[in-house]
Amino acid sequence: MESATVNVDQSIQRAIEDLDFDGMLRTYRDQNEFIFLDRFLPPGVMDQFLSEVERVRPEVNRNYIPGHKKGGSVSFYALLSKAPAILDLYRSSALLAFLSRLVDAPLMLCPEDDPHSCALYFYTEPGDHIGFHYDHSYYKGNRYTVLIGLVERSQSCRLVARLYKGQPSREIREMRIPMESGSMVVFNGDKLWHAVTPLEAGGERVVLTLQYVTDQRMGPVKQLFSNMKDAFAYFGPAVFLRRRPAHKRG
Repeated sequence: MESATVNVDQSIQRAIEDLDFDGMLRTYRDQNEFIFLDRFLPPGVMDQFLSEVERVRPEVNRNYIPGHKKGGSVSFYALLSKAPAILDLYRSSALLAFLSRLVDAPLMLCPEDDPHSCALYFYTEPGDHIGFHYDHSYYKGNRYTVLIGLVERSQSCRLVARLYKGQPSREIREMRIPMESGSMVVFNGDKLWHAVTPLEAGGERVVLTLQYVTDQRMGPVKQLFSNMKDAFAYFGPAVFLRRRPAHKRG
């Protein structure tokens, strides 16, 4: 029997081979470094991820920032011990090569002391949402966000992407995207103005976020700001106690 690592990586490689890469690349560039791929990952590998979602559900940290966001999150640290298939996806050489080719830059994983590098977002209570924001990079290079739809049992909770914000020569275009199981979004965090609309009663939405960077270094001031954001807006203050030994961040 093949190991989970080979299985996940091979599934990604097969999914990539089925893409019209040149057409997808044109769309990604035309949409200011944003693309949505419907049901990119096949059901077999998704079953593994959904099993791990249930395994880490007790680790969810609920957070609420009035006027901005409400929901739950599970950090990279919890996934390390309880979600090996999800970690295989994040570390997949096939996925990393594909993303590097797409963004036209050699991408790297985030340092392992970054709890946001690979994390889960849970929208499980009425009104769970997040307001419009950029995924600004606190690293010295660019940061790219990959979202993978895991659970989508909602008629109202949607990723809203507003393309071309900040480009006076182009009219803003809004997309409302249901993140069905296996769907994938890729974007440059500093360019996409995006939000998630509120969840209705009885609904549920779970999304995996993967972060990749062009430079793993982070200055001390931005490191402090990043730590505070992760602790109070996502994973709770206890994340500081679970922080792994850091890479040198310049």
